[in-house]
Amino acid sequence: MALVFRAVVQLVGISLSLLGWVLSCLTNYLPQWKNFNLDLNEMENWTMGLWQACVVQEEVGVQCKDFESFLGLPAELRISRVLMFLSNGLGLLGLLVSGFGLDCLRIGETQRDVKKRLLILGGILFWTAGVTALVPVSWVAHVTVQEFWDERIPEIVPRWEFGEALFIGWFAGFSLLLGGCLLNWAACGTQAPLASGHYAVAETQPHRLHLEMKTTHLKL
Repeated sequence: MALVFRAVVQLVGISLSLLGWVLSCLTNYLPQWKNFNLDLNEMENWTMGLWQACVVQEEVGVQCKDFESFLGLPAELRISRVLMFLSNGLGLLGLLVSGFGLDCLRIGETQRDVKKRLLILGGILFWTAGVTALVPVSWVAHVTVQEFWDERIPEIVPRWEFGEALFIGWFAGFSLLLGGCLLNWAACGTQAPLASGHYAVAETQPHRLHLEMKTTHLKL
């Protein structure tokens, strides 16, 4: 029962981590990090992401334009690009590493210590990926709140508000953190099952010892 529970925890952890990684990649490229509506033209909606700004018009549709200069972007967007790329890379590496450490994978089942270390390393990579996804999302959200309540900006000027990508990014970061925690708990908190061949060896060793002792006694 304990072995089944361990395997289930591993599958849940790797599934959450995979979901978080996919969502973090999606967050990186979505242009809906911030948005605002024009009071003068309610049929026009502006959105901004890390890579482009878009305008959504009811008659024309969606029109997007990539940012031409990296250095011309605000500091939070520049650093968010780097951190999101880092999160995506660490998440992918975590999937590859922890995948080989799963009990359900028959490769290397006789090397339990190696598989345990791979699970622990994968969990740490997922933790790091989750943190590097939460930091830029939370930073952009913090700057957005500060600008929204900035009294120096005239009330007639439209204010940026939270976009859908921020909520997806928060969910992705927490999924990566939770998935990494489950993988590390499965690696450190439960006993790894022996390979099927080890059971046979463990069962035959007492019988072999008994036969050897009996043969020695008859010779004497």
